This record gives sequence, C-alpha cells and structure tokens, in this order.
Amino acid sequence: MSDDVRDHWSSHPNWRPGRSFYTWHVIFPDDPALLELHATYQQPLRSLAGISLVPAELLHLTMQGVGFADRVPESDLELIVTATSRRLDHVQPFEIGIEPAVVDAESLQLPVTPVNRLRRLQAHLRSAINDIWGTDSVPQLPELQPHISLGYWTETAPAGPLRRHVDSVAGKVATTQLTDISLLELRQEDRQYVWTVRATLPLGLKARATGDAGAWS
Repeated sequence: MSDDVRDHWSSHPNWRPGRSFYTWHVIFPDDPALLELHATYQQPLRSLAGISLVPAELLHLTMQGVGFADRVPESDLELIVTATSRRLDHVQPFEIGIEPAVVDAESLQLPVTPVNRLRRLQAHLRSAINDIWGTDSVPQLPELQPHISLGYWTETAPAGPLRRHVDSVAGKVATTQLTDISLLELRQEDRQYVWTVRATLPLGLKARATGDAGAWS
C-alpha cells in the first residue's frame, strides 16, 4: 500500500454543489487556546503545496453525522435535537487536550484527547438518533479518531516529505473545555467546510443543577 496523501475533496462522491449535511460538531468560536495554537502553525504551513488551510473561525471537531438535509425531514431533526438534549443533560463538561499536528491520508490533523471520553460522547449522540429512527438507523463506521483539521490535502503526494516538514514545526499543545455541542448544516464551499448552526446544546445541565458527581461521562 502506498504511503501517499490524497485529495480530500474528491473522496466524497455523495457531496455536490448546494447539498448540505446535518452533523454534530464541537466548534470553537473565539476559543483563545485554540486560536493561539492555530496561529503558531500558519506561517510554517503556508509553504506547503497541495493543502487548503482551515481558517481559525472554521476549526471544528467532528463528532457524529445525522444525514444529508434533503433526506432528513425537519420534524425528525427537531425530535433528534430534543432526544440529544435529554441525553446530554447528564454528561458533564470536560477538558480536552489538543496535541501536535500529524499527517493523515486526507488532512493535517491535531489529535484530540481523551479519546475514550469523546467516544462515549459520540455514543450518546448516536443513541439519541436511534431513539428517533431505530437501532439500525446509524451505520457502523470506523471508531472515532478525534481530531481538529488544520487543512485538507488537495492532491495526491508522498506523505514522507510532508511528515518531515510538519515534524520540523515546534509542536505545541493546548487544553480547553468542552461545554457544548452544535448541530450544523454543513456545506462544502471553495475547499472548505462552512455551516449554519441549527442548535447548540450545553452539556450537563441536570448534572450541574443536582451536583451529581456520578453523572454520565
């Protein structure tokens, strides 16, 4: 198997101009820790060919897809949001760590930890969708590898030189709090993911109100 990166934007045939997708993401508007980390990578990465860099305002942590908007009735979407809110009421906010950049097959990623806790959060999101559509409604996909993409590759290229370049950048880390999650209507525009926020749900409202240290995590 070749050790190459590939064009991210040609790898998703179900997307087309004007089509949007509902998905749960963590977004980071004005998060100072992530903004500072993002800034440290910008100058070294500008010299890389074949990458579409993600601007700070579009940084995101993908958690769980729902479906293409043209296949999800608005009434179902509202029910899914309500079911998700009930489940997240008992999930405490928690700290996440953002690690130095790594070269993935389709993107340049900042891995995010703790992996197991983020996977449990994803499981709550999947369960809420199942509450409305049934247990076979969400396809089984590879396990979540939590990450924030700094950029997406736009052409096929050997991964080795890219890794050496990225590894030469002083790898800083950051931490921030995960306190809410957003339902986005996501679109692809000019080799970027852009979105409209449809709902933002806080974590742990009931857990905080009752002081329940044993709330779900």
